Order: sequence, then structure tokens, then C-alpha cells
Amino acid sequence: MYAVIDLETTGLRTSWHDRVVEVAVIHLDGAGQVTHEWCSLVNPDRDLGPQLIHGISAAEARRAPEFGRLAGHLAGLLRGRVLVAHNLHFDAAFLLAEYRRLRIEAPISPAEGLCTMRLAGHFLPSAGRSLHDCCRAAGLPPHQAHSALHDARAAAQLLARYLRDAGTPPPWTSVIDAAAAAPWPPVATEAVVPVPRRSPGHRDEHFLARLVDRLPRLRDPQGNAYLDLLDQALLDRHISASEADALVAMAEELGLARVDADHLHRTYLANLAAAAFEDNIITSAERHDLDQIATLLGLQASDVDHALTVALDVGTAQPHTKSWRLQPGDLVVFTGAMDPPRSSWEENAVAAGLQVGDNVTKKTRLLVAADPDSMSGKAKKARQYSVPIVHPIAYQRMLADINR
Repeated sequence: MYAVIDLETTGLRTSWHDRVVEVAVIHLDGAGQVTHEWCSLVNPDRDLGPQLIHGISAAEARRAPEFGRLAGHLAGLLRGRVLVAHNLHFDAAFLLAEYRRLRIEAPISPAEGLCTMRLAGHFLPSAGRSLHDCCRAAGLPPHQAHSALHDARAAAQLLARYLRDAGTPPPWTSVIDAAAAAPWPPVATEAVVPVPRRSPGHRDEHFLARLVDRLPRLRDPQGNAYLDLLDQALLDRHISASEADALVAMAEELGLARVDADHLHRTYLANLAAAAFEDNIITSAERHDLDQIATLLGLQASDVDHALTVALDVGTAQPHTKSWRLQPGDLVVFTGAMDPPRSSWEENAVAAGLQVGDNVTKKTRLLVAADPDSMSGKAKKARQYSVPIVHPIAYQRMLADINR
């Protein structure tokens, strides 16, 4: 009977190339009872916009299916049902735009559905426009805002309240009849598993666990390309999901099994320890840094102890250990929604003697991204040109080191 939907998007306007990043559908019968729920993240193949609002990370979205792969299943969930949303004009416009990108003219229109926000003017005249205000006026419990599934559930509860108040039959029987007869064009359906949001505190398995588990290790693993990529990934002392994917891909390309990568990680840590020990002093900051890197590499504090012991005996670092620093005149580029605004970051960069670019080129030294897993055009170019991508917090540390 009813399909209550909610979307999370990269922005507010389809005309600005904003895209859907999460979609939820709740089925209700004529009495307002829930009969089915479905929700998935959607890969928008671009930056995620106001992530502080919707709370979806690029690491989550980049592994979700694109809308084209979900379009058929979603059409099946909507076909023959009355489309319902809180601010249906917004959600319908985005769904229609997504289908039109696929050259599919879906029978979706705000005029042919129900908007719980508009209906509140009749059923909840004292309520504000927001979903939160309407739910509160209806005596419904608070919900997690800006989550497609939770917002859809809240809108479904509102509709159920309206149905109870409206009686039988409801005053929108013509809308029900029109939805049942609306001709949906054929849409190919793929067997795609929906990708939900991660639970708070979720952590991916370490990327080493994704490598082939083989013994013994290679006699002399050719890992310079892998170590160079590791250098780049560890600039901000964080290995993003996209960097982890790149390391796994490089290891597979080089024929490195898990044991080989583990050996290279230990060698890498030993060289960092030797470099830190060149002045015969290990400060608390240096020890903290080594411990942090060891954790990222899947190693333990005892491995740092061993590396420092070896450094005391040997005292030399291998050639592949680099000291990467920003220098005055370097070209940096910024991407993503930042706080403070990006213009402030750009002004500080210029004041520090850096050049600021609008787009990533082969001359770009660093891309600063609000989310290092960003799928923006700038981030794609940076990965293509092997330009390091770092979080603003790491960039601030690099900025502080320029004139030291």
C-alpha cells in the first residue's frame, strides 16, 4: 500500500550535481503496520558533502553499490505503492534525478504521493515543519536524525498516526488508486546486498589480514614499491580505507603474502627506529610516534622495543627511509567541507609560503581532504598521480614544521 522513503544526500540541489548517499524504504499496509524494511548506503562517486550532518564516511560509501546497481531492486520496492516522505518534494526530486541519470523515466512526483510534513498542517496543526517537531507533537519517541532508516521509521510512525486519525477510507484513496496503476518502465534488477551504516566504534580488520597467508616468506621480497606506498600512506599517521586497499593491491601485484608484508613492516619499523636514534636519544614524542606506526602496521610495543635495541647496536637507517616535509613554495590543494571554511585553510597556507591550487595536477605536492577516503574528482586525480592525501589535522602538523 505505502512505501515510506528517506534519503541522505551530498547536498540540497540536484542541479548542483548532488547525489543520494543513503536510501531507506519502509512498507506499510493500509492500517499503518510495518510489513518490510530496507536500507542501504549508496556510492555517489563524488565527495560526500556535509559529512558532519549525515555522518557517513567515504570509507563506508565507497564500498557501497552505486545507485545504478540498486535501481532495479528499489523500483520493485516502490512499484504499485504510494510514495511517502517527510518533505516529499525533496526526496522525490532526488530519486527522479537518479533514475534519469540512468535514462529511466520513473513515475515519481510529489503530486502523486503523500508528504507527512504537508499533512501535519491538518493532523498536527501546532507542530513545526521538521520531522522532529512533528513526531514530538504526535507524542512519538525521539529518533536518530539524519539516518535514512531512522528518519524513514519516524515518518512511517507519523503516517500510521495520520491513518488512525483519518479513519477508513482515508481521504487520499485517489492517490492510492493512481499509485497502483502507475506504469513503471522495466528496470534491470541485480542481486545486490544492501550495505548498512557501520555501528559506532566499528573497525575494519587490519589490511594485513586480507593478504594471502603463506609460509615460508620469500627469501628476498622485492618490496621497495610497497614501502614507498607505505611512506606515503603514513605521512598523516593514519591508513585510510583507500590507502589500505592500495597497499593490498600493491602486495598482490608484487606477489607478497602476509608473512612477506609483515617482514617488510618490521624492516620499515627498524629503519624508522634507527633514524630516530641517530642522536642517541629517543624522546617521549619519538617513542609515541614509533608506537603509533607499529599499531598501524599490525605490530606490538615489544616490536618497537626490539627495533630500538637493534638501532642501538646498528645505528644506521636504510635508504628507503624518507623524511617527507612540506617546503615553502610547495603546491597544496584542499577538498571537502571543512571547519573552519576552506578559504581559511587556504589563507593560512599562503601565509606559510605555500602555493594553493584549485585542481590537482602532477605538480601538486599534497592534497588536504576533510575525509582522506574522499571520492571527489580531486582525490581521484591525487591517487592517479600518487599525490599524498592527508587529513587537515595532519596537515596542521606539517604546516607547523615548515619553518623549523
